[in-house]
Amino acid sequence: MTSARKPYPSDVSDDEWSLVVPYLTLVREDPPQRQHSLRELFNALRYVVRYGIAWRAMPNDLPPWFAVYQQTQRWLAAKCFEALAHDLRAVLRMKDGRPAEPTAAIIDSRTLRSTPESGTRAGYDGAKRKRGSKVHVAVDTLGHLLALHVTPANHDDRAEVGRLAEAIQQVTSQSVELAYVDQGYTGTRPAAAASEHGIALEVVKLPEAKRGFVLLPRRWVVERSFAWATRCRRLVKDYERYATTLAGLHVVAFACFMMKNAAAIMAGA
Repeated sequence: MTSARKPYPSDVSDDEWSLVVPYLTLVREDPPQRQHSLRELFNALRYVVRYGIAWRAMPNDLPPWFAVYQQTQRWLAAKCFEALAHDLRAVLRMKDGRPAEPTAAIIDSRTLRSTPESGTRAGYDGAKRKRGSKVHVAVDTLGHLLALHVTPANHDDRAEVGRLAEAIQQVTSQSVELAYVDQGYTGTRPAAAASEHGIALEVVKLPEAKRGFVLLPRRWVVERSFAWATRCRRLVKDYERYATTLAGLHVVAFACFMMKNAAAIMAGA
């Protein structure tokens, strides 16, 4: 076990830990081979995601980087954070007076510039003029994560609608009927791909007389979710060797945002 240390701003609170620990305990919490507490391993993962450090730059008062990395890969492989995000989303929706499962979603993507670690799988996004990876995201109308996956940046957004729609319906028990998208998703191909999974696409268009920044109905919610992700320096660029790790760390970040809100509800109850 690790010794006492001064806390970091990214450390998990007691209320947050009570929410997340059932999802992270893949085996019993005190097996004889464990040298570091689960809570400290999770604190170290949060530190990496929040402050964007390299694994090998782990502070000396946190568990060693290889222990944190290995445990993180176990959590990602077991989809612990997907399960946490799913349950927290239902709790937060019901607290807001909504059904546990949404009937509408918002779909969009963001392009992350590549780094030497991720350059071998990068593509060029001509619209954003970036070489890197594209994160395709679906959120509910409150901005909570529904589905997410990563492709090279040269992949067409419209070609990913079917995959996102299938993932949305899997995690919501087929409850979503409508998805809001921007004008990059126009055409019969994405509409047909979404329709195969029981989802109708509604394209939210820019006003014809646009001047400067315009807040688009419904569409602004997913942009706010992207803004939440940019608070985590690890997610500002694609620093990961594997696309699955990049996707997994995004899920970690969204789950942590939701966990903080759920813990605040617990504290005020």
